[in-house]
Amino acid sequence: MKIVVILLLLAIIASLFSGLFFVYRDKGDSNRAVVSLTIRIVLSLVVFAILIGSYFFGLVPGGRL
Repeated sequence: MKIVVILLLLAIIASLFSGLFFVYRDKGDSNRAVVSLTIRIVLSLVVFAILIGSYFFGLVPGGRL
């Protein structure tokens, strides 16, 4: 489970930097930056859902704060 979350976090970071690259390179001529940042948002939601589901099913131990 840790590996999946770490890989998704790395994909989020890669998507963030590709969005930055496309914003800098395209100068508003295409929508590649928007697509890249949309992918980042979807990946972030997937990581959030995986963590919530893992906690719900007991795969991630809950602790006291």
